[in-house]
Amino acid sequence: MATYPQEYRFGKFIASIVWVVLWIVIIISLIGLPIIFVILFYVPLPPVNGEVLTPYLFLSMMVDPTRTLPIVHFIIHTDIFKVAVFPGFSFAALFAAVTIFVERKFLAKMQLRIGPLYCGKIEGILQLLADGLKLIAKEIIIPSGADKPIFWAAPIAFVATSAAVVALIPVAPGWVAANVNVGIIAVFAILGFFPLIALLFSWASNSKYPFIGGLRALHQMIAFEIPFFLSALSAVILSGSLNLTDIAKAQHPYWYIFFLPISAFVFFISSLAELERIPFDLPEAESEIVAGWLTETSGMIFGLIQLGSYVKVYALSALFVILFLGGWAGPQIFPKELSHGPTAGLMGLLTLQGVYNGVTVNAIFWFVVKTFGIIMLMLLPRGISPRIRIDILLHTGWYKLIVLTFINMFIALALIYGGILGPGGLLTGH
Repeated sequence: MATYPQEYRFGKFIASIVWVVLWIVIIISLIGLPIIFVILFYVPLPPVNGEVLTPYLFLSMMVDPTRTLPIVHFIIHTDIFKVAVFPGFSFAALFAAVTIFVERKFLAKMQLRIGPLYCGKIEGILQLLADGLKLIAKEIIIPSGADKPIFWAAPIAFVATSAAVVALIPVAPGWVAANVNVGIIAVFAILGFFPLIALLFSWASNSKYPFIGGLRALHQMIAFEIPFFLSALSAVILSGSLNLTDIAKAQHPYWYIFFLPISAFVFFISSLAELERIPFDLPEAESEIVAGWLTETSGMIFGLIQLGSYVKVYALSALFVILFLGGWAGPQIFPKELSHGPTAGLMGLLTLQGVYNGVTVNAIFWFVVKTFGIIMLMLLPRGISPRIRIDILLHTGWYKLIVLTFINMFIALALIYGGILGPGGLLTGH
């Protein structure tokens, strides 16, 4: 007996939306607000206009536009906001999500394909959400004989290590989660954990192909670790500082890529090897060892490693921008203020009076543009380059790139002692 689809009625659609909104309001009112209210008793609140805030006064201010902006200003400058939201993990994860989608569409155009199309009305823009929900719903399969504690802990450690690198990278003056004096050393110290995590996870899988991939990852990353560090050392020599913020500021008005093109090239190539991206994808060579050290991953274990990998893409691209492209430097294209004169009430809230900073917004804009440009360059080889042999890879890392970095280090020293750059140099902007 044939069945026919039920007739679509717009009224039922509206009713379902109203029903969902009603349930959201009920849940927020009965569960969300009490939880927030309890938390406020344990969170130190800032004084606003000389008035000490209480949880009751805080909730009243949340619906008063004249008092909301000071609270917003306070929250976005707290350490927890910088670590968790911007410029920390949430910002990097959003960057990673955009990178995944752009990579799939970009490679599809290069290879005369369509790419993601059906999830979402515009170019399959919801495909990433669909893939994420699929990974969450998938069963996690652990191989028999696997070392379960390490098998579970390694993907989490992979994401956490990527987030730790992001915490050290400034996106604008004053906007960095951890502004340490030895930032560049801390970055490379953290990056040294990635080959260990890959090897431990591959060993814990109790499978041959993952272990082969883990050994490849260890050889590859160690081979490129020395030229990777030495290429960044040239920028340290010119700036006279190990602090990433100081290195970015020292490149006014001339970016280091003009004086250190060899170091920039070596840093870029070493980044591709560190990220295990084509042509350096030997640890995950699908045509040789199934999926390398990721062979036994499934569900959100695979999802976490993918998230950590693309957060790492953002981190190394941002690091390239800081070291060689002047960081956030760029012409001022945003207005210094969104409104003139004192504003109050709803108008002050709409114009972000007291929160908006034109210089900071401009710096963030140029940092994002430069970083995304470097990411696109990192995505490009995947569509045009074949995988290289492991003997060529090791020879390139241990011999050719190290020699190139030393050449540019001597150039950097010549610029310093020649009085062209450095303190008191002819081209130094400060």
